[in-house]
Amino acid sequence: MKELHIFYAPEIEQTHELPQEEAAHAVRVLRMSEGDDLVVTDGKGAFYDCVITLASNKHCMVEIKGKREGEALWNGEIHLAVAPTKNMDRMEWWAEKATEIGIDAIHFVQCVNSERKVMKCERIEKIVVSAMKQSHKTVKPGVKEMVSFKQFIKTPFEGQKFIAHCYDEVPGVSVEKPFLADVVKSNGASLVMIGPEGDFSIDEVKLAVDAGFVPISLGKSRLRTETAALVAVHLMALAKRC
Repeated sequence: MKELHIFYAPEIEQTHELPQEEAAHAVRVLRMSEGDDLVVTDGKGAFYDCVITLASNKHCMVEIKGKREGEALWNGEIHLAVAPTKNMDRMEWWAEKATEIGIDAIHFVQCVNSERKVMKCERIEKIVVSAMKQSHKTVKPGVKEMVSFKQFIKTPFEGQKFIAHCYDEVPGVSVEKPFLADVVKSNGASLVMIGPEGDFSIDEVKLAVDAGFVPISLGKSRLRTETAALVAVHLMALAKRC
């Protein structure tokens, strides 16, 4: 049986039309036409079984034949906050893989030791959408604009909050750093914050702990930023798997 192509249209129930970029891919690249079947996700948890009713150079209209909820793959919510690397290819690779594994929200944080001071999220958004479709998920991860470290730790979050750092000692902070997999809950929301290549500053770790973040370890190996961020997502996804 031929596999149906999956498209992303957040307002499909209201418009019955694919967004311009998705329409161009369907009509110009895949050469789809009236009468062809396709599957659309709204990125909010549902699949729509559709048939094309109009295919032109600029528009692709569909008729919705049925709606079905996507399978829940994990419990609660998985959030990851990361200080973006100077090389954007590494962040793009991470965002793709994190989406394939399973994540609800991607946050970008500017730290004292950050290599990148400006973050444009348009490219990350496209990569996340593509990875969502490729991995047959129905929930598009939220991609948040970069904010300062101090602003981020003050942002309300209902759930577990962790910070991964590499220091053996932080004055005034417990030296205990449990392995993430041993403390992350199987339900509810969990957030892990990953620092830049130069790690968080000592003061940032202190501020985070004062704001309710719990220091954790991702293992004995010293990991690069995007590797640490992917390990954190994977451990949370394993702990919360349905």
